[in-house]
Amino acid sequence: MNLNGESHPPMVVLVVEDDEFSFLFLQTVLEKENFGVLRARTGEEAIEIFKNNQGIQMILMDFKMPGMGGYEATRQIRALNPDIPIIAQTAYALSGDRQKALDAGCNAYIPKPIHKDVLLKTIRQFL
Repeated sequence: MNLNGESHPPMVVLVVEDDEFSFLFLQTVLEKENFGVLRARTGEEAIEIFKNNQGIQMILMDFKMPGMGGYEATRQIRALNPDIPIIAQTAYALSGDRQKALDAGCNAYIPKPIHKDVLLKTIRQFL
């Protein structure tokens, strides 16, 4: 039994993260909970992967990436699908960054460093 209350098929999460360590942490946590994980390293790649994978059910979006950042990628994905849950996960923890992420179209915001319990609690809100 996993976090989404099912044994199969696993919920597919697109992790948009250019930092290898951050991605490996998220991948480990998600796979331990029986989530399927896809990865994008840039905003452009996130949009392409999202367009080509109808099974994606949630996105964890970093905001500081090379090329197109998370704000613009979120806006473009939101235009394609207004209902997909998008959770911002970013090291930008300055005042106003949470609101900027929500204004861009994110449903929730998790500051880095990410704590496993906070991540899983936030994901549960959208299942």
